[in-house]
Amino acid sequence: MKKKNKRITKKNLKGGGAHVHFMDAIDGFPEAKRGAFVEGLRHTVWQLMEHVRIAQRDILEFSRNPKHVSPGFPEGYWPKTPVPPDEAAWEESVQAFQHDLQEMIKLVKNPKTDLCAAIPHGDGQTVLREALLLADHNAYHLGQLIDLRRALGTWPES
Repeated sequence: MKKKNKRITKKNLKGGGAHVHFMDAIDGFPEAKRGAFVEGLRHTVWQLMEHVRIAQRDILEFSRNPKHVSPGFPEGYWPKTPVPPDEAAWEESVQAFQHDLQEMIKLVKNPKTDLCAAIPHGDGQTVLREALLLADHNAYHLGQLIDLRRALGTWPES
């Protein structure tokens, strides 16, 4: 695939074109509210953060590792508790999310990666499809995070 197309895919993964970056929705989220539920919304910020981290890792590993085994669905894609066990768990989740996103970007940018070739251990998926799936999934939950922050009164309105 041409370099221009790889740049476009990288922009999709990083976000910020049509919305804020994912980290903008996470940065500064008050520790005391990371496990808070809001009426009408299904998840806490911890549940959403862990879900996108787990799903992103699964998509990344499927894209590059033929021995990868996906978690059970749906239970393996969500944390067991609505509240992070501690501050370290929150920080680890955020850092792992950022790391895995950069790894997917590196995979997409790699000149040896044919974005349109079928992934040999898949059933027709391509790295391009997986990268776009990742971008779409993260963007969907980004909207949920911002709605949750607004409902909790922690979103910095401009």
